[in-house]
Amino acid sequence: MSSTHRNEVSREQVLAYRVAAHGFDRSSPAPGVLVMGVQDTPTGSARQALAARGASPDALELVWSFRGAPHLHRRADLPALAAALWPVDDADATARINTSVIKEGARLGVEAFRVTAEAFREVVTAPMAKGEVSTAVSASVPESLTYWCVPCGAQHISGLLFQQAGIFGGIGIRPEGGKTVLAPLRERFPVPVAASGTTELVRAYLRFLGPATPVEVAKYLGTRPTVVKSVWPDDLAEVRLEGNKAWLPASDLDALLSAKSQGLVRLLPPGDPFLQARDRGLVVPDRSREKEIWRAIGGPGALLAGSEIAGTWRAKAAGRKLDVTVTPFAPLPLAVRRKMDAEAAAVASARGASEARLHIAQ
Repeated sequence: MSSTHRNEVSREQVLAYRVAAHGFDRSSPAPGVLVMGVQDTPTGSARQALAARGASPDALELVWSFRGAPHLHRRADLPALAAALWPVDDADATARINTSVIKEGARLGVEAFRVTAEAFREVVTAPMAKGEVSTAVSASVPESLTYWCVPCGAQHISGLLFQQAGIFGGIGIRPEGGKTVLAPLRERFPVPVAASGTTELVRAYLRFLGPATPVEVAKYLGTRPTVVKSVWPDDLAEVRLEGNKAWLPASDLDALLSAKSQGLVRLLPPGDPFLQARDRGLVVPDRSREKEIWRAIGGPGALLAGSEIAGTWRAKAAGRKLDVTVTPFAPLPLAVRRKMDAEAAAVASARGASEARLHIAQ
């Protein structure tokens, strides 16, 4: 791995750099972090993440992308994104879908993605319920890519493969009344023949969630570090963070070295791009708080104060009003408390509520 610089950087510098890179200053209706998409888990959280950045949801499409999770992406970016997400080789493909239910099928590698993408295109020609699509796609792919689901009493395609192949099949997602509807994208592009632009995805991670290592990028992409190293960019700056080597684009080094907290306050939803960093212990050093924020199911939102995660929050609808309850990790400075009403209002607006009622738990 090449390196053009080596500098010692602090945790505080790194977090301040990331806050600036993510566009939390709301200076642009289309912050650059949209190149990575915005995860929508739970449903509706992506709009709240956009609101935290003052971004517009226009011209965005919901698709299964990174790790098969639903993300909002710019519609115009989808063809290039699909090519960049296509497995680099068979080992990469196998790593992404290597679960206990389809051990044999995972060895098909890239072919597993190709046949599933083609099945999507044959099956989904109009909006269809996710379950209906799964049944039809399961019947169209090699049996080794399916498993017997006891609760359903049916042979199912691996969910990990099904959702990761969705973007290659030209499929968009529409949450409707608590159910998931799949539909063809307005402008379908061909199934990728080979990976193209994967290095740019790695560079995007390093720009917005760096400095970082191949191990962290691999976790984000759902693959192995050896795969990431094979597409590692060559225009990076090497720094030392807490005694360890890490990298980010050389063009962003000056911004990292000069980064300072902006003193802003934002309510980040679960799954926010800022929280997608795989060095969670750096973002939230307290282990118990880290576990609370990144709960596998039903995790809270995070209170960002300056460059630090300073607490959690949850919201509950009460008719047309939204009760937003913030639980700080420590007593909040008056300057932070004063800014929280506006942020609660931004959350309420993103969720279609007419008014926010802010509560601060003691």
